[in-house]
Amino acid sequence: MAALAWLLIPVAAAVVAALWGSWAARNRKAGDVAELAGYAKFREAMERSESGSGPAA
Repeated sequence: MAALAWLLIPVAAAVVAALWGSWAARNRKAGDVAELAGYAKFREAMERSESGSGPAA
C-alpha cells in the first residue's frame, strides 16, 4: 500500500502541473483592449501637456 501512495504522489503532481500549465497559457485577449485604451489616454494627455506649456525659463 505504501508503494501505491508513493506512485500516486507524482501522478497527482503531474495532474496539478498540467492544470496549472493550461490555466497559465490561457488566451487573455480581454486585457489588451483595456491596456490599449489606457495607452491612448496617456498619449492624449502627453499631447495636451506639450501644447499647453511654453519653454521653461
